[in-house]
Amino acid sequence: MAKNIVIYGLHSVQAYLDRHPEGVLEVFLLKSRDDDRLNKLVQSLRPLGLTLQWRERNQLDDLAGDSHHQGVVARVREQAPGDENDLVTFLDGLTDPPFLLLLDNVTDPHNLGACMRSADAAGVHAVITPRDKSASITPTVRKVACGAADSLPFFQVTNLARTMEMLKERGIWLMGTALEQDAKSLYATSLTGPLGVIMGAEGSGMRRLTRELCDGLIYIPMAGTVESLNVSVATGVTLFEAMRQRTRLK
Repeated sequence: MAKNIVIYGLHSVQAYLDRHPEGVLEVFLLKSRDDDRLNKLVQSLRPLGLTLQWRERNQLDDLAGDSHHQGVVARVREQAPGDENDLVTFLDGLTDPPFLLLLDNVTDPHNLGACMRSADAAGVHAVITPRDKSASITPTVRKVACGAADSLPFFQVTNLARTMEMLKERGIWLMGTALEQDAKSLYATSLTGPLGVIMGAEGSGMRRLTRELCDGLIYIPMAGTVESLNVSVATGVTLFEAMRQRTRLK
């Protein structure tokens, strides 16, 4: 049975409402806020027949457990992530060449939220993470993702290596980011066609087996003195280069 959770922020609540209107249970709004963005959300909520509850800012702070709620907090039914079987069904239903983001050992919710936001903006079809030792969808992830956590299909799999093998069998080319000597420059690598981009945790990178299952390794050329980027920044750079290449061929 799905449990009830609290989400907050205009993008997060609107994205959840767009995909799962039946799961919205209560909505709390800031009394002192009256602008087009909030009014648009209110109009979207009207057909649900909910009694909108107007509250003072400190009350919303307490409900959200965070002061950055943008004047809207909602209690909703949690939507469980998909599993391996759901992923297969999802891939079967795609009409375009798959464009996937796989995150290995990314445990920080802020990084997961930022990665999902970039993935959604770059046109990624779905995000895949291992079930263990990985961040899950939380209110923090939803807030950082600005709606992408509820608009972008999200799958948590029991065994990432086995899932990678399944993707390879489907003809999906898996490219991992790494600093190894045999890695190729991101900008000298074809990222078109069926593609899965694998990003590892900042510092430790991908796990050994994950790296071994990649069809190729790529790195982001850098001109400064730092050796690596935050995983969410590196994800954005990589996905947008892939989007540039894929868009060019359409």
